[in-house]
Amino acid sequence: MQDWIQSMTFSMELRGFAKSTQRIYLAHMMRFYSFCGKPPASVGYDEVRAFLHHAIKTKNLSSAYVNSAYGAIKFYYQSVLFREWNMLHVPRVKKNSFLPTILTFQEVCQILDATRNLKHKAILTTIYSAGLRVSEVAHLQLTDIHSPDMRLLVRQAKGGKDRYSILSSHNLLLLRQYWKAYRPSLWLFPGVPDTKPISVRSIQSVFKDSLHASGISKDVSVHTLRHCFATHLLNRGASILQIKELLGHADIQTTSMYLHLTHAQVLGLKSPLDLPLGGDHHG
Repeated sequence: MQDWIQSMTFSMELRGFAKSTQRIYLAHMMRFYSFCGKPPASVGYDEVRAFLHHAIKTKNLSSAYVNSAYGAIKFYYQSVLFREWNMLHVPRVKKNSFLPTILTFQEVCQILDATRNLKHKAILTTIYSAGLRVSEVAHLQLTDIHSPDMRLLVRQAKGGKDRYSILSSHNLLLLRQYWKAYRPSLWLFPGVPDTKPISVRSIQSVFKDSLHASGISKDVSVHTLRHCFATHLLNRGASILQIKELLGHADIQTTSMYLHLTHAQVLGLKSPLDLPLGGDHHG
């Protein structure tokens, strides 16, 4: 069994896959191996279809999860075994599309105000004010704060790319207050020990506590703050291309989701009933 694991790890490292992606893909392949009861190299399309069907119908797993497993198996067959992968034999499950729940600006402020711990408030404020992913804020270093040009450097984000985002003046004042109190040396938000960054799970727990303290009952997560950053900027007149760059999206299609969340007035749209002649003859 170790042979195919090592071969797949080697191939993923050659492609420059992130460590997190490698762990996810290997976990999928281990479940596939357990389901089939024999090494993946000795199975074919029938076993792959059976495994994915079991995940969809029996285990009722999400389309995102099933497609991630699909990607892992496809990668193994193509990049490790060098076999052809025929989409006609193994179709990809249709992805469900859901619009995220968005908080109003006032609700975001409620959550931040309910965060009493200075370090925790600085973390959540930085996520919202710069539109960061949780892993991105966790890995910020002191040298990433560029106050002269009011920019924040996000190193090696999703897709292995660096980018800059906005450093708000309000957030900069809060970060300076936080630095004076905590004096971090390398990581802006160190964990335990302080040679490591704070964990993503810790930040998620902080948000959950702040949400509860705020009294807001919406079903949201810390990642919602990133969605709010994009939506609130669009509502204030930012372009979809500007949002794409700030969020670090590779594809404009990903960013276009936020057009569904913004106000029609921002897009310069009116109902046809409110247009000239639109409502003159209805009875």
